[in-house]
Amino acid sequence: MAKQPLINMRPESRGLSYDRPAASQIFGFVRDAIISMELLPGQMISETALAQQFGVSRTPVREALIQLSNIGFVEVLPQRGTYVTKFSMEKILEARFIREALEVAVVTQLASNTNENVREEAIEACEKIINDQKTAAADDDALAFQNLDDQFHQTLAGFTLYPRAATLIEAEKAHMDRVRNLSLHVSGQYKRVLSQHAAIIKAIKAGSVEKSAAAMSVHLKDVYNILEVIPQEHPEYFV
Repeated sequence: MAKQPLINMRPESRGLSYDRPAASQIFGFVRDAIISMELLPGQMISETALAQQFGVSRTPVREALIQLSNIGFVEVLPQRGTYVTKFSMEKILEARFIREALEVAVVTQLASNTNENVREEAIEACEKIINDQKTAAADDDALAFQNLDDQFHQTLAGFTLYPRAATLIEAEKAHMDRVRNLSLHVSGQYKRVLSQHAAIIKAIKAGSVEKSAAAMSVHLKDVYNILEVIPQEHPEYFV
């Protein structure tokens, strides 16, 4: 019997492109498999199996795993192997706290921006993302929906013209990504996220600093709802 692949890549994504570094592509495939819970917390990842699956040497695989370790998705244990990290409640809550501080500042800056062109451009870009999210929700494509959620937050941060803000938000969200993906399988979560995104944009469009801050705060506190459920249903996912 043929050995099952470590990661079930989508048909349109099979194989590596020659125009981009292999390590960065492998990083993307493995990251998505971890976020989508195809690779579960605590599961061992074989460098050899990944190298065989992608048809490369172990060097780019090792580089990809180092990148994943740097963002907290895998843990490399000497003489024991590489494992998908388990959820840390402490790190998830800390990441949520940091993200709220940063992202509330982002939306309040946009809401108070006196340059109407910048604000309108940000609103237009985010409204397009929300429409794309509606399509992903209709298709029940949790990974696409979450990727668009990331784009939504990165787009808002990008329009502040402070590049480090987007970078810091991206770095902190890693600890929340898998939990966020699991939350999308809770009944009504797609609708709730879409409604929260719409409220954020409505407040920015109105130029209301207070309502923008409140809407973003509500959105980022939503993770508390799923954190009440997951540890009970899947205690094995947590350290």
